[in-house]
Amino acid sequence: MSDKTIDDIAGGINAIGGSAGRIVTQQVELVTLAIESVTQLFAPIGKTATDLAAGTLNGIVQVLENASSAINPKK
Repeated sequence: MSDKTIDDIAGGINAIGGSAGRIVTQQVELVTLAIESVTQLFAPIGKTATDLAAGTLNGIVQVLENASSAINPKK
């Protein structure tokens, strides 16, 4: 084989390696973007659920305090 053939083969192998590297990089970027999108989607839902739970607990506490005051009036 001549040096030109070896250079052509080496150039082809380098091109394939570079393409494979770019494909892997793009896949990693897509997965990262997907994770960020899902996180941004569920963040407001989590806050709303937390606020709802806190409001419900406060309501229950108030009902129990009112029931307690009705049963044991202050003197």
